[in-house]
Amino acid sequence: MRTVPERIRMQWQAIIDFDGTISRRDTTDSVLQRFAAPGWEEIEAEWTAGHIGSRECMARQVALLRVSPDVFDTFVESLEIDWAFAAFVHLCQHHGIPVTVVSDGLDRTIRRIMRKAGLGDLTIIANHLESIGGDRWRLDSPHADPSGGCASGTCKCRVASNLSRPLTLLVGDGRSDFCVAAQADMVFAKNSLVSHCRENGIAHRPFTVFSEAISLLEGVLAGTVVPEEHTELKDKIDG
Repeated sequence: MRTVPERIRMQWQAIIDFDGTISRRDTTDSVLQRFAAPGWEEIEAEWTAGHIGSRECMARQVALLRVSPDVFDTFVESLEIDWAFAAFVHLCQHHGIPVTVVSDGLDRTIRRIMRKAGLGDLTIIANHLESIGGDRWRLDSPHADPSGGCASGTCKCRVASNLSRPLTLLVGDGRSDFCVAAQADMVFAKNSLVSHCRENGIAHRPFTVFSEAISLLEGVLAGTVVPEEHTELKDKIDG
């Protein structure tokens, strides 16, 4: 069995989506369903139809939230994540692979949930949810594409290009991952990202839960999981 050289293993970085990938359900939708004033679903329909980007969609939806910070935090801490995600992170850390949670969701939500799961030290890149007094909120998108070429609040392609390692493992599930999937060296995909990869000829490995993603990562580290289409990566490993 071939083994990935240590010099190759140390070139990997992992970018992991949050909503629907780490979390069992979309936490932003959960927050909106629980605390948003009427009208957020109509805004969602505009985004689904392609009339607006996710950045505009979420900014308008966040403006409809009516919840105090303490009630917000208590609620989001009740939301569940995939129980095997922590083990996936620990496997990455054991092999020196930095893990970055990159999301087009809400940073406050993700940080509260990760802290409760004992993963508060993970790097999190997401839209910034800011309390502006009382029960009102505002959304900022510090990781958006400044050129305007990407309509997402968090441009994952831009984030990936600014990270330090040359080989990127993407773990994701949906629309916010479509663009960066074409650039990643390895894609673990679930839900609609699987269909997107198939339709666009993007090499990927499907999974449904992180216990399966752990097995896939172990295969990557052993050199047995390499997309046949990725000849450059195969040459690095074989060499």
